[in-house]
Amino acid sequence: MRFTDQTQRGPRRPRQKKSLRTGLRLGAAVIASGALATTAALTLTAAANASTQANGSARYQFRTLNNAHDLTFNQLLGINSNGHIAGYFGSGAAGHPNKGYLLRPPYGSQSRYQNINFPHSAQTQLVGLNDEGVQVGFWSTQNNANLVNNNFGFYLAGARFHNVNFPTMDNANPPVNQLLGVNNHDVAVGFYTDGQGSNHGYEYNIITHRFSRVLKPGAPGAGPSLTAAAISDHGDVAGFYVASGGVTDGFLKTAGGVFIKLAVRGASMTQAFGINNHDEVVGAYTVGTGSTAKMHGFTWRSGHGFTTVNDPHGVNTTIINGVNNSGDLVGFYTDAAGNTDGMLALPRH
Repeated sequence: MRFTDQTQRGPRRPRQKKSLRTGLRLGAAVIASGALATTAALTLTAAANASTQANGSARYQFRTLNNAHDLTFNQLLGINSNGHIAGYFGSGAAGHPNKGYLLRPPYGSQSRYQNINFPHSAQTQLVGLNDEGVQVGFWSTQNNANLVNNNFGFYLAGARFHNVNFPTMDNANPPVNQLLGVNNHDVAVGFYTDGQGSNHGYEYNIITHRFSRVLKPGAPGAGPSLTAAAISDHGDVAGFYVASGGVTDGFLKTAGGVFIKLAVRGASMTQAFGINNHDEVVGAYTVGTGSTAKMHGFTWRSGHGFTTVNDPHGVNTTIINGVNNSGDLVGFYTDAAGNTDGMLALPRH
């Protein structure tokens, strides 16, 4: 996501556009093993339905889920078909580092939270997971007061952590690499930030250790700044990019080469963070700018368009980060006290 303040997810660097996803402002530059494979340019572009539908919050039963280690700051970022949830607590401010966790159902007890932190890290965010127990995220050796920290992508398979960072000689300073999603075929997606501050989305095959780029079709060179945030079992990728005029739009890129722009009409920013095997895309959009900006969660499906989904306890900020194949949603909201609270939303049947 990746974003504007500590309630947003992604790396933070000076004068860099931020996406909506975290308080951990990380980045790293370990070159992972494996060959670099560049995907073929996409050839078909389709326009998404750019209108919002009626508010869909009534369709869900909402539940606040916070790790008691920090009741002021929790973000839930991914959910699999088993109901396992990836998240973290801690704002990322100096002395309040991000600490990753896995939450398993039933959710009523604090004993269901399992700490997931990269060994010897100062900060970790657990962001995505599949149904087979593979988890992905990023970590940092730093917890600086200015929120400018290095980032290292990782995946966790079994009991072993593995660094994954896109092989490039053009890294940001400090370097930024994040893995944000993984499917049941062990293909992960994420991005790195280059020396000019642009993001570059990529896929990483955990089995073959091969990288491939996620590109916008028809764009010259490396294309616009783009973040790949989630991937379905079909190989369809959701994320967001900087469109013409500097506006951030979401996208869905199918494995067959279709690139669908996702932009809520009237929004100053639209970002896609999650996708399931039904190509239901979730994320957030912003209306207004500066002190008047309001962030709303959304779901999107082809033929149905956008539906706004806001936690009823949220105050001007709801962000949906993940969705499983049952349509269960996870994310976070800002409450009346200014805290960031983890959110689970279950469809009403």
